[in-house]
Amino acid sequence: MVIVLCFSIAYSDSNIGVGVNWGTMTSHQLPADKVVQMMIENGFKKLKLFEAEKKILEALIGSGIEVMVAIPNFMLLDMSKDPSYADYWVDVNITNYAYPGGVDIKYVAVGNEPFLKAYNATYLQITLPALKNVQNALNRAGFGSQIKATVPLNADIYESPDSNPVPSAGDFRPEVKDATIEIIQFLYSNDAPFTVNIYPFLSLYGNTFFPMDFAFFDGSHKYDLKDGNYLYTNVFDANYDTLVASLTKAGYPEMKIIVGEIGWPTDGDINANIKNAKRFNQGVIKHVLSSKGTPIRNGPLHIYLFSLLDENKKSIAPGSFETHWGIFEYDGKPKYELDLRGEKGNKGLSPVMGVRYKSRRWCVLNPRVKDLDGLAKEVDYACSLSDCTSLGFGSSCNHLSLRGNASYAFNMYYQLQNQNEWDCDFSGLAVLTGEDPSVAGCQFPVMIAYGTSVVVHRTVLKVLFGVLEACIVFLLLVS
Repeated sequence: MVIVLCFSIAYSDSNIGVGVNWGTMTSHQLPADKVVQMMIENGFKKLKLFEAEKKILEALIGSGIEVMVAIPNFMLLDMSKDPSYADYWVDVNITNYAYPGGVDIKYVAVGNEPFLKAYNATYLQITLPALKNVQNALNRAGFGSQIKATVPLNADIYESPDSNPVPSAGDFRPEVKDATIEIIQFLYSNDAPFTVNIYPFLSLYGNTFFPMDFAFFDGSHKYDLKDGNYLYTNVFDANYDTLVASLTKAGYPEMKIIVGEIGWPTDGDINANIKNAKRFNQGVIKHVLSSKGTPIRNGPLHIYLFSLLDENKKSIAPGSFETHWGIFEYDGKPKYELDLRGEKGNKGLSPVMGVRYKSRRWCVLNPRVKDLDGLAKEVDYACSLSDCTSLGFGSSCNHLSLRGNASYAFNMYYQLQNQNEWDCDFSGLAVLTGEDPSVAGCQFPVMIAYGTSVVVHRTVLKVLFGVLEACIVFLLLVS
């Protein structure tokens, strides 16, 4: 589940601002009340949930933070078939919280990027019916005028032809065009925004020949793009105006637009680092605070940075960077400074306070071990059940030695398993230490003392079953 926050800025329209996605796909979640308090201290005013999580909604009561609640993709089929299912969902997740002094719910996100090519049209025909049922349920519950349903869509639903790769030539892809326009028509009729996720980082990641400077907002202008009378100095503006052109061709030139996700990862790829992330995200903020908009669509932008915290449980199928989008570390510490309001003397970001940690213990490769024949197998095992993406090419821990790589993998597994002593063995290759093995640029973490689940090791299970078997034998004897 992912959550999006939005920073308050000095505009009379409360919908204007720079947002940030807060993902909670992590093995050890920070307490919701502490995160909400951090939002308030940093001036975060808007929040988007990708799933309605009870603890988070309860923590938001009375916070004054505007919220976009969300419905995950796996619920779209049932939501599209049964209006009563939508009514029930609204009753549990909206009515229970959207009362005066409760949670200020503004939007409902129906699904997340349901038209991704990777989904093979699974949600193509059910997204609109689900959207309609949710909005109608909101109407029946008396929230229709104040809470709007929308659908966060991916930016590859529109494109410019290879023969004329300029924003003004943009249009929706043929295979999703009809379904997308039907969604647009419904959103427009309900005065709801069109929500899209735009990732300039992925343009660079997916194309080694993509000009890096064009991905940022302060480039050298060597790669500026001319489109008629318009000049594009960065890929975000070009992408955004490709959407505007697509909406115009569909007959909706003034359609409201929200950028639901945009950001830059800090690890897991040669171009994913703190320097680039700070450069890009500060550029986004400055761009929004200017209120200039894009060459075609002048005026304030509505943008949500991705993301608030690192998420070690995200799939890395798209790339090893997927677990490193956070502006904050896994424990709520800011990775770098950001000026969110454009104010001189800004003190930067405040961390999540009162975080509890596990003991200062690390699991590392035993320095006395000489025979490393089985090491590769043990490292593979550790990495398959933890997050070793920082060891990849161009990543923050790529410079470690063979022994350093093993120690990093062992420690990540050990920490994610809640520092159980039996999880630092690896066929006798590992040992516990109280000395921090972190080196310059490569952090060996100590896990926070909060978790979503308890992992029972196979050795413990064997012991438990052995005790159970002994008890059964004893009972048989005494009977």
